[in-house]
Amino acid sequence: MTLDPVRLPAGKLALFLDIDGTLLEHQPHPDAVSVDGELRQLLEAIEGRLDGALAFITGRSVSTVDRLFAPLALPVAGLYGLEHRLVKGGEVDIANEPEDLAAVAEALLSEFHDTEGLYFERKGPVLAIHTRGAPEALPAVRIAAERALADLPAGYRIECGTAGLEFMPAEALKGAAIRRFMALDAFRDRVPVFIGDDVSDENGFEYVNECGGVSIRVKPAGPTSARHTLPNVAAVRALLASMLPAEKRRQARTA
Repeated sequence: MTLDPVRLPAGKLALFLDIDGTLLEHQPHPDAVSVDGELRQLLEAIEGRLDGALAFITGRSVSTVDRLFAPLALPVAGLYGLEHRLVKGGEVDIANEPEDLAAVAEALLSEFHDTEGLYFERKGPVLAIHTRGAPEALPAVRIAAERALADLPAGYRIECGTAGLEFMPAEALKGAAIRRFMALDAFRDRVPVFIGDDVSDENGFEYVNECGGVSIRVKPAGPTSARHTLPNVAAVRALLASMLPAEKRRQARTA
């Protein structure tokens, strides 16, 4: 498949952004990432430019997003849409860890307790196992995860990414999260633009394509439903900056 260069359409846009690998470079440990002031200023300026039609669509929890991007408190779908803050600064719907997933997490933690570089991230109803710091462990982790899946309710699935995997309930879908935002006044009747970098973003690309929107995958490692591509995080930031008038871009860089 030949991916087209990115050209954002004229008119009113609704912008949806993944975080890790899209706005921020991946790190061996998820807690090692940080948000610089220039990115905060850029996002704040774009949010104003779009009259509030900007939201994060991420596998991270809303509380983690808020810690990273404070004090912005932008709209966000966390845990692939299992948590939401639908309006800037509004209340957050939080999702808790079910007992059966907690049992799976404890069993896998015990099995891989001596594997250096492996990191378990327990995010309510989502369990992530990060192998970026131990890539050689990924095949064994996948086998153990498939075995453990039988202990979870029907509908749970394993989403394998480029550096690990996640246990997710059926309703954890980025496309569904974007659809929910598009029904809100701030986003309705706009052209959706979604930028992501991993397998978990594919469902979001598919939904945006159905809406006639713009789907962009960052540095795709294989087949993708996205119709456009960008090579890296720096290119994402450059594209976002291009959404602002020149004077606003200068202000975002110097604020």
